[in-house]
Amino acid sequence: MMSPYKRLKGETRGQAMLETALMLPMLLALVFNTVNFGYFFLIALNVTAAPHSGVLYSILGPSTPVQNGGATLADPGPPDPATQSTVSGLTLGDLTGAVADAGTTPVQVCTAKSGVNVATGLTVCTSWNSSPPYTPDQDPEWPSFVLNRVDVTYTFRPLIDYRVFNLVLFATPLCDKSSMTCTFHRQVSMRAMD
Repeated sequence: MMSPYKRLKGETRGQAMLETALMLPMLLALVFNTVNFGYFFLIALNVTAAPHSGVLYSILGPSTPVQNGGATLADPGPPDPATQSTVSGLTLGDLTGAVADAGTTPVQVCTAKSGVNVATGLTVCTSWNSSPPYTPDQDPEWPSFVLNRVDVTYTFRPLIDYRVFNLVLFATPLCDKSSMTCTFHRQVSMRAMD
């Protein structure tokens, strides 16, 4: 007759394989969500920093050095890929090394360098690939101060599809399950003395 200890020992042969099979989906969900959250965080940091530097470029205007042999910043119009001599070009240049498809990112620049509507006190905006354009606020101390504003809207797909264990990322209001994309809209406003 077999002892109870040997009988129990013999019945645990497949236990490790069963435990692995039960835990693997949870471990994969944790790993995939961690990868997507890290990518989400990387995009958020870069899309937040780009309009900040863009509005600094718009305030500095011709005093801003650009990459093309020390040329000066032109107007805040559409980006010039050859020289990056516009505010939107410099803003997109800040994004290009950090995020995918940054060249098609909509950028809107509202600055005193492009003019101020005398009747309303609103700065004139130039848009590049921006739909819909955003309307800046009037500076509360206009005409002594002028509000400069840069808007960046970036839409991206997470690295790992939400249908593959990705529940956390698409629970945020920034992501759309139907198109499987997430959109960040960041704007920075700074006041400059006119």
